[in-house]
Amino acid sequence: MSQFNLEKNLFELYSNKINPELKKGYTMKIISSIFIVFFLSYSPAFSADVSPQKIEGATTIDTTKAKQLFDQGALFVDVRRDSDWNNGRIPDALHLELKKVFSNETLLDEAKKDEPIIIYCNGEKCLRSVKATALAVEWGFKNIYFFRDGFPAWKMASFPVE
Repeated sequence: MSQFNLEKNLFELYSNKINPELKKGYTMKIISSIFIVFFLSYSPAFSADVSPQKIEGATTIDTTKAKQLFDQGALFVDVRRDSDWNNGRIPDALHLELKKVFSNETLLDEAKKDEPIIIYCNGEKCLRSVKATALAVEWGFKNIYFFRDGFPAWKMASFPVE
């Protein structure tokens, strides 16, 4: 539709040339469309505050795989806030709070670059593990696991916590 036709249709819509009932129908369609766009824009499914399914250079794991790695003695790194850490954690996890402590040096103090490291936080809405995982990959760690579902899923599965 050309710009001229669009302007003509809009003019006719709000002029007396269109039946008032037809005007009401168009108006309702416009309002409905605006509502749908607004709703989808703020829907959690379309929110940018949900962590990605995958992080390049890392392996995304579910709770079952996390437990297998736990049983094999892999290093778990908790990047949550101190208050979250104090309220419970995966046993023997290393607490490297993302904004205060997590760094290439602190990670190297605990693991070699080829050892398995599982990074987690408070689930899919917690972006701390996303940032930490991406940084670890960038720093050259080769065996990084992104435990996207994090501590809430671990706890829900009734796995050990401290």
